[in-house]
Amino acid sequence: MRLHRLDLTAFGPFGTAQSVDFDDLSGAGLFLLHGPTGAGKTSVLDAVCYALYGSVPGARQGGGQGMTLRSDHAAVGTRTEVRLELTVAGRRLEVTRQPPWERPKLRGTGTTVDKAQTWLREYDAVAGSWKDLSRSHQEIGEEITQLLGMSREQFCQVVLLPQGDFARFLRADAEARGKLLGRLFDTRRFAEVEKRLAERRRTTEARVREGDAALLADAHRMQQAAGDAMELPELAPGEPGLAEAVLGAAAVARGTARELLTVADCRLTARESAQAAADRDLADTRELDRLQRRFAEARERAARLAEGDDAHRAAQRRMERARKAEAVAPALDLRDAAEAEYERASAARTHARARLPRDLADAGAAGLSAAARRAAEELGGLESARRAERRLAELVQEQAGLDRQERADEDVLQEAEAWLAGWEATRTGLQDRVEAARQATARADQLDGQRDPARRRLDAAGRRDRFATEADEAQRQALAAAEHAVGTRAHWLDLKEQRLNGIAAELAAALTDGAPCAVCGATEHPAPARRTAGHVDREAEDRALADHQAADERRARAERRLGTVREALAAATAEAGDTPTARLAEEAGELEEQYTRARTAASGLHAAQEELRRAEHEREQRVAARQQAAVRSASRVAARDRLERERTTLEEELTRARGTAESVGARAAQLERRAALLTEAADAVRAADDTAGRLKDADARLADAAFRAGFDTPRDAAAALLDAAAHRELQHRLDARDTEEAAVRALLAESDAADAARRPPADLAAAETAAADAGRRLRDASSARDAAALRCAELDRLSAHATDAVRRLAPLRTEHARVARLAGLAAGTSADNERRMRLESYVLAARLEQVAAAASARLLRMSSGRYTLVHSDDRTGRGRSGLGLHVVDAWTGRERDTATLSGGETFFASLALALGLADVVTDEAGGVRLDTLFIDEGFGSLDDQTLDEVLDVLDALRERDRSVGIVSHVADLRRRIHAQLEVVKGRSGSVLRQRGAG
Repeated sequence: MRLHRLDLTAFGPFGTAQSVDFDDLSGAGLFLLHGPTGAGKTSVLDAVCYALYGSVPGARQGGGQGMTLRSDHAAVGTRTEVRLELTVAGRRLEVTRQPPWERPKLRGTGTTVDKAQTWLREYDAVAGSWKDLSRSHQEIGEEITQLLGMSREQFCQVVLLPQGDFARFLRADAEARGKLLGRLFDTRRFAEVEKRLAERRRTTEARVREGDAALLADAHRMQQAAGDAMELPELAPGEPGLAEAVLGAAAVARGTARELLTVADCRLTARESAQAAADRDLADTRELDRLQRRFAEARERAARLAEGDDAHRAAQRRMERARKAEAVAPALDLRDAAEAEYERASAARTHARARLPRDLADAGAAGLSAAARRAAEELGGLESARRAERRLAELVQEQAGLDRQERADEDVLQEAEAWLAGWEATRTGLQDRVEAARQATARADQLDGQRDPARRRLDAAGRRDRFATEADEAQRQALAAAEHAVGTRAHWLDLKEQRLNGIAAELAAALTDGAPCAVCGATEHPAPARRTAGHVDREAEDRALADHQAADERRARAERRLGTVREALAAATAEAGDTPTARLAEEAGELEEQYTRARTAASGLHAAQEELRRAEHEREQRVAARQQAAVRSASRVAARDRLERERTTLEEELTRARGTAESVGARAAQLERRAALLTEAADAVRAADDTAGRLKDADARLADAAFRAGFDTPRDAAAALLDAAAHRELQHRLDARDTEEAAVRALLAESDAADAARRPPADLAAAETAAADAGRRLRDASSARDAAALRCAELDRLSAHATDAVRRLAPLRTEHARVARLAGLAAGTSADNERRMRLESYVLAARLEQVAAAASARLLRMSSGRYTLVHSDDRTGRGRSGLGLHVVDAWTGRERDTATLSGGETFFASLALALGLADVVTDEAGGVRLDTLFIDEGFGSLDDQTLDEVLDVLDALRERDRSVGIVSHVADLRRRIHAQLEVVKGRSGSVLRQRGAG
């Protein structure tokens, strides 16, 4: 990377436009950037960094906020701008950046904020012109970072070499060095590896503990299954040997359970034998008891049979007479049926004759039939009159229907005429409603487009008011922080000046007789300086410096916050304008009310259109109804005449057919009733005559059947006859007596029962008690055996489950052991890591070793071959090792800490370290060539000889086609370095004066 030109406008202390031609300055290889303190030497380097990365380095970083970078000396209308022209990776580029700018408004009062702007252009050598590449902050930042291969922090370390930082780096401890090297070489991935390994270790450890906890839970369940006869291991989850102890205890529990199962099997076998013997005794006793009771019951039944012999013989005689009477039963049934039929026919005949007219009450069957035929013939002649009567009723209904239609049509005509009379007014009103709703819809759409801008403007006004308050507060805090920072800086400078005035006393305190003075080399010290009252030592100066740096950091934070709030305020003001928030809220509310009213009015458009459409449809229906009513009225006149003529004819016919009856139907009903009564009476007379003959024949057959069956009269036969139920009951009693006699004889003849009756009575209760005791003992033994078997099965199942769990946990335990070993090794806590070096420290140690080797090549030349920087892995105290840095003194041959170097030695050692670090970081960045370097301050602590050696080393960088800019206010350098860039401080701001190598 080579710088060509830098243009500044209103940046830092430079109120006007300034330019730097680096091509002219780099002609001699070395150039000097000098000027008084506070003139703005460092601001030139800040501008380079800001042009490339959009922010300035170190504690001066303002986050790219224009309110921080802008010069206080700039004119109101001049915008801050930085333009840098450079060559990197073979491409000539031009980067232009303008930070956010708070400027006066073009119209009205107050200020507004313009957004930050960035341009990137590339020079086309073929066309001989610049071409635009991008105006995007993000794209330009990514492009520059990719081309340089370095972050902003790396660039500030390897291109803008801050000597104070490297002096502190030499004296820092391992932790501070690690932080700096970690930022430069980006070793976060190695720290992430340490973190991931630690997380992996915790995860596997938790999983192992979970597995051990589950294994202990299985052990507790096995202990419960074994009846607390199992001893659990006194180990916690995660402790080694837990799995083996659990499996061993489980094996002992299983063996004990199997022994108990064998004992239970033997006891169950003995109980089963005793139960079988008791069951056999109980069965024999029950059989003896049953036979004895059977024989006693047979004797009792025989005695009861003997007592009922007389009744049994009477029943046998009754059954015999009933069997004889069964031969007469058909004749008796026939005679009873004939008698019942005759009685019914006689009753029917009497009833029928009572309903006949007096002239026919004593007529025979033939006379009644003839009268019935005459009534039926007269009834048939009335069928035509019936049809005429039905037609007359229909005519009456039709005439009534015509009357109803006429009244309905008159109502329709009147209603239609009344409705149509107001049609024009109704249509005009509905059309006006539709038009008003359409206008309201258009108005609502117009207002809807104005609502969102009004709401956004109101929200922006709220943010504007809030940010205005915050901006006032932030400005107050920024002013207070700036005043405090100025006060602490003045205090620090005062203490520093006091310490410099009394530095001789500090040097004299270290003098001893015979030892050379570090300043003049003399071994005699006749008049060493003495400390005076109020002497300021280095510790007081460092505290004042720390206070100033902290105050300056607070000032920078306050200014960044002020810039952020002002930018937000400008954005909100640009959107909301200057209108008060209350007025905007009132306008938004009025607009919302108008929109609501318009939407309410517009919502009736569809209803109005539908109502107009329904009204037009109703008008068409009413016109059509009026026309149809007129047509129906004309047709009803002819229908009325026709119906009237037909009605007159029918009424004349019905008058002749009715006779004295009220109607043809009544006359027909009279004839139907007469014919029916005559027919019924004729049938009843014939039926009575027939049943009387059949009854006489039945009496003769019954008397003959009773005589043949041996009965004196039919009445005797009827008395001896039994109905089905009585016959079945008597036969059942006779059969039961016979069956009982046979059964009793069989029982009394059984030899087993007779033998049992001769034996002593059976003791059934004692046998049942003995059998119940034996069954209870068997059930107890069976339950004990089942419990032992269940215990064995449960222990086997739990043991198998625990074995599977141990088998599954084995790979996880192995993985945990491996991960824990790797995590401890990477974290530096493992016993295998003898130097307790973390993985990130190990990588940084390798980088530091490379830096020390690169720095030693230049340090040897600067120190005339005396000093060499070496990397050390030794542990410091109880801390960890890996980032030690020592200096080897060739004059003494001893290695000592870099903190023991003097001020001048520390400068060229830190310079050599900075150059070496620049080489290593450049190689790390992919070999990007750095043709322009800047070295900031520190040359005032060198004597003439050391300064010549340092300048020779820097001048040797020209051999690699590099240019080095030295930032210093040492007067002797102005004589030694001809190419100079001077920063001149004035009341109206600083300006740049350039002098080339010639």
